Amino acid sequence: MDRRELLRSAAALTAAGILMPAGTAQASPAPAAPSPEVDEPGAVWRPAAAVNYTASSRPSAYRIDRVVIHVAQETFDDTVRIFQDPARRVSAHYVVGSADGRLAQCLRERDIGWHAGNWSYNTRSIGIEHEGWVDQPAYFTHALYERSAALTAAVCDRYGIPKDRAHIVGHHEVPGATHTDPGPYWDWARYIRLVNLV
Repeated sequence: MDRRELLRSAAALTAAGILMPAGTAQASPAPAAPSPEVDEPGAVWRPAAAVNYTASSRPSAYRIDRVVIHVAQETFDDTVRIFQDPARRVSAHYVVGSADGRLAQCLRERDIGWHAGNWSYNTRSIGIEHEGWVDQPAYFTHALYERSAALTAAVCDRYGIPKDRAHIVGHHEVPGATHTDPGPYWDWARYIRLVNLV
């Protein structure tokens, strides 16, 4: 490559932002926009698509008086991806992992998740999805129960929700529900006991 071709290549690379002229400080990339602060300490922000929930200002717009327990029929990561897919039209506030109890928050508690299949329940509840399948109890690990119970206890404390089975319900108990989760292997006695130990 002769000197003229070398200079032409260098000019093209500089124009494309790939090569900076000697002595020029390279600009730092723009900082990423900060994530909104999660409502639950320790949760990782994994936002649902904006078309998969209703923006709101709860509890001033709607009183929050229920927690709805779900089993996703999916893995943790696939559940989060479903909430991020604009074509799916579904979301819950949280996803809890099976093996390690990891926690993702997918929408702010002030917003209305589309998880219960009942508008009235959606407006008044926090939805918690759990990694796993209703017919595979091995997914209902100690880590999952402990993390989920601590989350539910914190939600109940934030909104003055009684920590009982009348206010902590399964998806199958929502009026008009067509789902069976959390299913027959979900240990409600253990779960409510853990919620009340926190």
